[in-house]
Amino acid sequence: MAKYGVLGISFDHMHMGDLLREVAEHPQAEIAGVFDPDRARMEAAISRFGIPDKRVFTELEACLASTAADLAIVCAATSEHASIVERIAPHRLHVMVEKPFAANLADARRMIDAMSGSGRKLAINWPAAWSRPHNTAKRLVDEGCIGDLVEIHYYGGNRGPLFHLADKVEVSPEEVEAQKPHSWWYRKASGGGSLLDYLGYGATLGTWFMGGEAPVEVTCIVDETPGIEVDQHSITVCRYRRGLSKFETRWGTLTDPWTQQTQPKCGFVLAGTKGTVSCYDYEPYVTLQTRSAPLPAQIPVDTLPPGRRGAVDYVLARIADDGPITGPLDPELSLVGQRIIDSAVLSAASKRTVPLVS
Repeated sequence: MAKYGVLGISFDHMHMGDLLREVAEHPQAEIAGVFDPDRARMEAAISRFGIPDKRVFTELEACLASTAADLAIVCAATSEHASIVERIAPHRLHVMVEKPFAANLADARRMIDAMSGSGRKLAINWPAAWSRPHNTAKRLVDEGCIGDLVEIHYYGGNRGPLFHLADKVEVSPEEVEAQKPHSWWYRKASGGGSLLDYLGYGATLGTWFMGGEAPVEVTCIVDETPGIEVDQHSITVCRYRRGLSKFETRWGTLTDPWTQQTQPKCGFVLAGTKGTVSCYDYEPYVTLQTRSAPLPAQIPVDTLPPGRRGAVDYVLARIADDGPITGPLDPELSLVGQRIIDSAVLSAASKRTVPLVS
């Protein structure tokens, strides 16, 4: 069967190693090339996946022009997403950008505009979109099991972005502290901070759970840590026409949820007019409680079908069948999440409730 060539563009985000593994393990895909201006940041992937030197680039244009590829995966610093997508678009590649969508709403729209005339697909990957608990909860909401959804409670975070590399390889606390002064994650101008890192998960999947509905207004508060210019903790309250919802982000949890679930638990609690459902990260079940059956019931999570088991699997399936990008990866749905994020940033800075930015 024909293989799709996939490029890995920028290693700013540690998720690049995970996504390249998805490419390497996909029966219809191969790594056509990798790019980063600093070759040292690519060395682990080059070794792990046996990428030949002729497919390794430190110049973006050379990578785009010299490889036979179908899809570009972008894992750049958030502030660079728009400019990189604009450089890729003329090469007529499909593009998947690793979360967050963009540094701001204007940049998100630049990305959509750049790809809209290319005839190729743009997808924004939120790894939580492949969570079996979250997909199971979405099915239950769509089936009307909890009635009309009126509240979303989200908590998302981890010990911090520098505590782990690709494949969740752990980094010592001493190394983390040494990296902080030099890491884009801790620079406001580069799009760092827990709010931009994690609010997009809650806001985008929340919009998905809400059937695309946007809130009316947003209130946000962030922590202020001396010596650190970005937030490490944020709480955002959204007022929808149907009620209030809360989205909380945290760098500095006691544990990482993929090794030991935190307290509070990372994930969602969805409250409706007839019941509630909780879907926590990595758990093998969701918990459903309804007015007719108030005793909480653990429901095993759904198995995701082929073509929906991960970011690369999904995007390549949509390239193959020319179907639309839907759900959290849909740029238009993600744009609602970006509007919530921009509103939260404005609210936190002005210390007031603001209307949803447009």
